[in-house]
Amino acid sequence: MSLKNTILAYLLTLAIFFAVDMVWLGLVAKGFYRRQLGELLSPTVVWPAAILFYMLFIAGLQFFVVVPALRGGGAMQALWQGALFGLIAYSTYDLTNLATLKGWPLPVTLVDLAWGAALGGTVSFLSTLLAHRLLPG
Repeated sequence: MSLKNTILAYLLTLAIFFAVDMVWLGLVAKGFYRRQLGELLSPTVVWPAAILFYMLFIAGLQFFVVVPALRGGGAMQALWQGALFGLIAYSTYDLTNLATLKGWPLPVTLVDLAWGAALGGTVSFLSTLLAHRLLPG
């Protein structure tokens, strides 16, 4: 896979990830997090940290999931490996919080682990399908 196609696949994956995650955070789960986290939840997003997370998470999906799937594993491989990657990445944050923060809600951890797996799998699957169809070579 050429450097150009790798960069284009990264940008495609980033766009898909951002769109899917914003629907989750902005519409589906917004009230859930507000109810569960209450005063722990910041009234404003620290965008540099959020953007860095997105860039690193997508880099991980690209390196470990999407590019290998585009090289021959296919979309179904991307689905399960992306789900596993998302589960592991989201577990790092949520299980650490559950282990170290007083009052961290178990429901948030359980929902986030499920969401990380669903998000990683869905984004990897869609990115692999679209990149395979849209990118030359």
